[in-house]
Amino acid sequence: MSTNTVNATQAHAESMFDAVLARLDVAAKLMNLSEEVLQVLRNPSKQVKVSLPIMMDNGKIQVFEGYRTVHSTHLGPSKGGIRYAMDVNADEVMALAAWMSFKCAVANLPYGGAKGGIKCDPRAMSVGELERLSRAYAVSMKDIFGVNRDIPAPDMGTSGREMAWILDEFNKINGEDSPGVITGKPIAIGGSLGRDAATGRGVMVNTLAALKKMNLKANEVTCIVQGFGNVGSHAARLLSEKGIKIVGIGDHTASFYNEKGIDIQAALDFAAKNNRVLKGFTGATEIKSSELLTSKCDVLVPAALQNVITEENAGKIQAKLIVEGANGPTAPEADAILNDKKIICVPDILANSGGVTVSYFEWVQNKAGYYWTEEEVNTKHDLKMEIAFEAVWNNATQFKTGMRIAAYITALQKIEQGVKLKGAY
Repeated sequence: MSTNTVNATQAHAESMFDAVLARLDVAAKLMNLSEEVLQVLRNPSKQVKVSLPIMMDNGKIQVFEGYRTVHSTHLGPSKGGIRYAMDVNADEVMALAAWMSFKCAVANLPYGGAKGGIKCDPRAMSVGELERLSRAYAVSMKDIFGVNRDIPAPDMGTSGREMAWILDEFNKINGEDSPGVITGKPIAIGGSLGRDAATGRGVMVNTLAALKKMNLKANEVTCIVQGFGNVGSHAARLLSEKGIKIVGIGDHTASFYNEKGIDIQAALDFAAKNNRVLKGFTGATEIKSSELLTSKCDVLVPAALQNVITEENAGKIQAKLIVEGANGPTAPEADAILNDKKIICVPDILANSGGVTVSYFEWVQNKAGYYWTEEEVNTKHDLKMEIAFEAVWNNATQFKTGMRIAAYITALQKIEQGVKLKGAY
């Protein structure tokens, strides 16, 4: 495959949404996307900002900012997570909503894209405060959410617990039980088996698919996983189970490297007993967090935050393959450097679409009132991921571009049909 990729980032992107648009424009030009469809996709269809006054445990009222952006509904109801973090803002939510549109299209799901968030520090809040905040958010979004309208899910800073509160509040408002209005729920109230590990599982399936194309055997390659939350920990475990030697891991507290391999189960057990952090782990040598991404390995899985692979460190990366577990881990200006180094990059909108794929399965099960075994979920998931990878790889070859722009092209080919077939005003 040619890596003579058009540089999507001639100019430095000033925002996350600018980064999305830069890549969108390059893909659109390569595939001759119509100007009309491009203009539709450059603008989100709906943006909502709300103020949420919450009674804190100290008896004082604090007002939080809440967001929900619906980017597209051309292929079906919008789908996307809700994140609780201090850096949540309109630009980030807009970018993540657009990415969800492309991610759902790449995974061949009948969804458009959306994203939501609340600007807060969930670690600094009590369970009671978080519950009141989640329920207030559900009330504020009562006209946005809907089983066949807009379907949220967990994201950074949220989990099945918050989804259960939001579902309960939504059900109270509407006077009926609608489990399909939200995914990533606990199993007991309509969640799907296999959902917890789904994003990490998608990373694993995409990694194996890429290694096969590169004529590399799983048991002969080494891997570094940056991030040890839901995505990174499951990805590390599943890759390790497939015979890949994990030589580096890290989270926001510490990073570790061991060229002989790290016992991932030991790391998981340590984190489970240590408030879900790796600081203090003794199964490898602690290194600077900045060194983790550039340490020696064949496969690099950035599964933490956005923009960790930058213009400054991209030239030092030693991996032959990058599989993006996080959303937007590669800054736009780093893409050209990776392409020049002939590093294959499986982009976020393909690599981490396992989560939304199993969210789709959860929604299907909720609508049917019939639930699958974990084996059924995993089998269906792996097949969808393999088909999606193949489509993107083929477009990369056909359009003589890298996997990232090829993933955008794959998504746009599908969304373009939705826009044109449904028509416009």
